Amino acid sequence: MPDDDVNPPLRIVIAEDVALLREGLVSIVERAGHEVTAAVADADALRAHLRAHRPDLVITDIRMPPTHTDEGIRAAVDIRREHPGVAIMLLSAYIAEAYVSDLLDSTDAGGIGYLLKDRVGHVREFLAAVRTVADGGTVIDPDVVRHLIARRRGDGPLAALTPRERDVLALMA
Repeated sequence: MPDDDVNPPLRIVIAEDVALLREGLVSIVERAGHEVTAAVADADALRAHLRAHRPDLVITDIRMPPTHTDEGIRAAVDIRREHPGVAIMLLSAYIAEAYVSDLLDSTDAGGIGYLLKDRVGHVREFLAAVRTVADGGTVIDPDVVRHLIARRRGDGPLAALTPRERDVLALMA
């Protein structure tokens, strides 16, 4: 249990279409002493919850029903525009640099995170990232950072692709 004076409990909304991962996230954050105000399976339910409640943090998958493309990131951008004080933690199974750029470009404020879903398995690291983002910091998964740096240097077989070609490839994955 966190020291409530130093790290007060957070009010968190979780948006993830895979029930097992959604319930696992709920369990992790509740065991850490935080309150889950909702655990929803799609972007529409996430937006509806935000109209009625004001959490400290939204943890959302990027790809959600009905198309499993970018519903989660679009919801996150909308939330940042409509509720700039709400921190956003994006989760993705894939490195999709366009999504990172979209969210970072959506606001000048902090409170933004982008983690690969594999990182959730490292519970302490995940919870530290949650706290950092909720406190207004920015957290980008180390694997995403390595990918972005390698791309800037022209490393890797995909370096010759245009940003749009990489986006299309990511959507096909």
